[in-house]
Amino acid sequence: MLSAIVYLTGGALLALVHEGRAMRFYLIACAAVATILVGISRVYLGVHWPTDVLAGWAGGTAWASLCWIIAWRLRLHGHVQ
Repeated sequence: MLSAIVYLTGGALLALVHEGRAMRFYLIACAAVATILVGISRVYLGVHWPTDVLAGWAGGTAWASLCWIIAWRLRLHGHVQ
């Protein structure tokens, strides 16, 4: 869950400050791929069940989405540049 929170939140917030559509897609895609690879490696190494990884991905995605929405709204209303 922590890797999903860190990578997805970082990717989403970095994508928010970049202007180019291709760069935003690239940042979010890299964050998603890193998150997926960490989850797959946890299952492969046998340290987590697949359901644990799915729950971590869901929780991390929810947290990253919440952070992105808050940052987007702050930027939209002119509180953050």
